Amino acid sequence: MRLSLFTDYAFRLLIHVAARDPELVTITQVSEAYGIPRNHLTKIAHELGRAGYLETVRGRGGGMRLARPAGEISLGRLVRLGEGRSPLVECFDRATNQCVITPACSLKHMLTEACNAFYAVLDHRTLADVVKRPRELLNLLEN
Repeated sequence: MRLSLFTDYAFRLLIHVAARDPELVTITQVSEAYGIPRNHLTKIAHELGRAGYLETVRGRGGGMRLARPAGEISLGRLVRLGEGRSPLVECFDRATNQCVITPACSLKHMLTEACNAFYAVLDHRTLADVVKRPRELLNLLEN
């Protein structure tokens, strides 16, 4: 399984913001720390704000911060936000499935089971679990 760039960048953005909590963090700071284009991060920050993960402060001295404690941000829900748009394999989407062996194939059921197990692990983890050592994370980002 491979996570989309949206999910990968969303994780990095939230990790950076959580590591600096309660400071405000700018898109430019995150962009420079990870070498991610600002325009990608801007779109992701907007989506994370709409989903209730980030709070933004406009104007001079503005930025973003977590909208709720890191311990309340489920990694499983975050991945579902990023990955929910695209099926793992073609046969997961009845509307676009063109696979001719779908009626007799058991792979879909096995992949569903594996996917459920993947999410079950992430559902029991939070952003706080990822950002246990914020100073170390920030040192790595600043060097």
